[in-house]
Amino acid sequence: MSSDQDIFVYRTRKSAFDRFVRYPLEFVGAVFFCVIFRVMPLDLASAVCGFLVRHIGPRMKVSWVARYNMMKAFPEKTPAEIDGLVVKMWDNMGRTFGEYPHLRVLTRHYKKRIEIVHPERLQQLADDGKPGIVFSAHIGNWEMSSVSSRAADLEYHRIYRFANNPLVEWLFTYFRKDVKGELLPKGKAGMKRIVKHMNEGGHLALLIDQKMNDGISVPFFGFEAMTTPALARLAMKYDCPVVPIRSERLKGAHYRLTAQEALCFEKTGDAKADSRALMIKANKVLERWIREKPEQWLWVHKRWPDSNMGSMRLYKDRKLWKQGIKPPELFKESQEGRVPE
Repeated sequence: MSSDQDIFVYRTRKSAFDRFVRYPLEFVGAVFFCVIFRVMPLDLASAVCGFLVRHIGPRMKVSWVARYNMMKAFPEKTPAEIDGLVVKMWDNMGRTFGEYPHLRVLTRHYKKRIEIVHPERLQQLADDGKPGIVFSAHIGNWEMSSVSSRAADLEYHRIYRFANNPLVEWLFTYFRKDVKGELLPKGKAGMKRIVKHMNEGGHLALLIDQKMNDGISVPFFGFEAMTTPALARLAMKYDCPVVPIRSERLKGAHYRLTAQEALCFEKTGDAKADSRALMIKANKVLERWIREKPEQWLWVHKRWPDSNMGSMRLYKDRKLWKQGIKPPELFKESQEGRVPE
């Protein structure tokens, strides 16, 4: 069964309300959004959606997750500085949403708006006769990361979490069609396809910045965070190159993709230790990107074990925060457990 067909297979039992009411309504809303923003020129769609979301997002409760995470990662920043970054984060996210209906055009005509730095590294990936892995994060317009494959006519078999709504997932798949390669679901079903592609010398693309409860604990901004080990385990198994692809938003709906040098790793015979060592390197790469442009990362992920509870406590102390004061006890606790560099 193809990945397109998988979209319409309910992997768990869905209620009649979901199937016949909720999902169709969500789909109609998504189609309406896409039509409105597709009719607009790309620059206008990006600007309008960025404007709307940056004025709505900071007022949403989920923004306190972003504020807590930033306070944890950047203890030197004031509440005012963090609030400013939160607004810019929502602007970037809104622009990404508004650009989504234009994704197929952006992919086909990528040279007009996307600067690709070091395309020779992608060409080397295509020509070395080996499988390979590229990785990125939810940063800039993260959908652009896959477009880097066009620079070397690569196929990227992309691993990601399918939307709960199979109708909306069909819409997502439609906009991603112009990037060559298969869309692979996380889990056992996807792993079978991954193994097949890797055995055939294929190339995988994945985002590695989200929390994975059954992953491995790896430092991120100095604090242990549950991280997917798939990248490291596959790299070790197939002894293949691992190339970071940095996605940056420049001005408006213009972007830069940088293919960085492949990460070096060694196999000592201790698979767990070797995987962790490689994921530490990968997380360091992400951390460097985020430190340089923190407003372009998706800080609303509950990335650390205390992100959920910490954000709820920060929300309760929001009056203190709005006075420009970090809640002393919460701030102190947020810095506990920092791993020495």
